[in-house]
Amino acid sequence: MANVAVVGSQWGDEGKGKIVDWLSERADVVVRFQGGHNAGHTLVVDGVTYKLSLLPSGVVRPHKLSVIGNGVVVDPWALAEEIERIREQGVAITPDNLKIAENVTLILPPHGRLDRAREAAQGKKAIGTTGRGIGPAYEDKVGRRAVRLCDLADPDLLSDRLDQLLVHHNALLRGLGETEIDKAELMAQLLEIAPKVLPYVDRVWQRLEAARRSGKRILFEGAQGALLDVDHGTYPYVTSSNTVAGQAAAGSGTGPAVINQVLGITKAYTTRVGSGPFPTELDDEIGQRLGERGREFGTVTGRRRRCGWFDAVLVRQAIQTGGITGIALTKLDVLDGLSELKIGVGYEIDGQRYDYLPASPALQAKAVPIYETLPGWGESTQGARSWGDLPATAVKYVRHIEELVGAPVTLLSTSPDRDDTILMRDPFAG
Repeated sequence: MANVAVVGSQWGDEGKGKIVDWLSERADVVVRFQGGHNAGHTLVVDGVTYKLSLLPSGVVRPHKLSVIGNGVVVDPWALAEEIERIREQGVAITPDNLKIAENVTLILPPHGRLDRAREAAQGKKAIGTTGRGIGPAYEDKVGRRAVRLCDLADPDLLSDRLDQLLVHHNALLRGLGETEIDKAELMAQLLEIAPKVLPYVDRVWQRLEAARRSGKRILFEGAQGALLDVDHGTYPYVTSSNTVAGQAAAGSGTGPAVINQVLGITKAYTTRVGSGPFPTELDDEIGQRLGERGREFGTVTGRRRRCGWFDAVLVRQAIQTGGITGIALTKLDVLDGLSELKIGVGYEIDGQRYDYLPASPALQAKAVPIYETLPGWGESTQGARSWGDLPATAVKYVRHIEELVGAPVTLLSTSPDRDDTILMRDPFAG
């Protein structure tokens, strides 16, 4: 049976939580491989709503192994709080069903402070981060001064690591007019949290290889979306990690051949949180309607999402850079009742047509969408569980999206309910 990587094909918030939960019931192992607690997934299982940020979606299901891979950055306090919160909802989380890579980079209080201070200093040019320290933690990882989870088990090594880290961070905080971090206080905080997170430490790469050899199904769960990828997204308005499926291998310690299928979660329209280019954005009643009907507020931040028409150019680009083999189209029901629908099929920039979004921010800012207009439908698609339940114009809309983006729709979601899903092809079937 195939192993599957699930990634977002837009700017995140595509409805990965429901799809990953739907797939995790069929998987044996669920792996997070990048991002931090800036990414939120909302799951509804048997009428109970779970809001996850760091924990893989598999934790809410019994007899599943959940793994946080080395490509994730972990705030140990946020992790401990999330574990306790989910436990209070009746979910058993133990070192037997949750494993965290020993070499994950930790997010520390200096990271959050630096993140927020830099955003404030940028003013109107701020990127729009969540302020939770994800970016600065990745910077320290690349700069070889990060504190890793395994360091918490060795106080002497931890002290040395903090010396290296604070030379850098305190200089930056001084430059931004912020107070410096006290090493003794930070050391005490880390030694206090260590016993709550160290029991979950594991050699994840070895654990996943054993799972592969025994024929278990592995689900690699991405966070954010391909257009927020630090290399392939709308830079600099991106996250600080690679969000495309290629990161699933590097971020978990497996080889790329382990991943057989890549499922791109794709919303039937487009949304974005924070700053950055958004060619098909709608600043009108339709955009407001999409936001209200789609309940477009961030799981983690509560921020209102910007809304617009489906952008086939960007999704096609994400499919090509991410090796997506099929898409799960979500929130089709939000489009119910619109008399006509538009799909972005290209851009006009300085009088020239583009069938891709250029890397240059200056050109991105000038991109004017070129639209195709399709008829909408008055009937409800909410809760549809077969093609026969859909209006003919809705089917035509879905089929046209397939043609434009160059990948088949393998799953179609018609409501937040996990069972309101039309399956065309099981990703685990290979």
